[in-house]
Amino acid sequence: MQHTKILFTLFLLSFCISTYGQCDKTAAACEVLLGKQFLSDGQEYRALLNGNETAEFRNTFYGGNTYRIICGSGPSTGHLQVRIYDQARNVLYNSGDFSHPASWDFKFTATLNCTIEAQLMPSADGQAPSGCAVLLIGFKQ
Repeated sequence: MQHTKILFTLFLLSFCISTYGQCDKTAAACEVLLGKQFLSDGQEYRALLNGNETAEFRNTFYGGNTYRIICGSGPSTGHLQVRIYDQARNVLYNSGDFSHPASWDFKFTATLNCTIEAQLMPSADGQAPSGCAVLLIGFKQ
């Protein structure tokens, strides 16, 4: 029994390390899309998701600034369902309305505290997805 616990722990540890490496690769791919016009806010928003889990991130967007959000999961970008809500839970943006782009630019006219939700997209064969969701936020210099 003890031997089984040790093997399971080693398997779980190797899976976590592998998944964390996947997050690093996804974040690097996302950084390329930030471009030279946008400066990162200095944070990487990451979450390990399984099935229909939703990651929730909070951010303040300042009025008058132009922002770029980049999203990715796995070896390529743009495979996330992303929604941005204001404090009253009104949907400000839904990536599903735009065929789930890997990045998009927008400008706020007033400062808003927002909630960003991200979910992995289901696979083509209908299998429950699992993996790393990464968001980067940059503002125009």
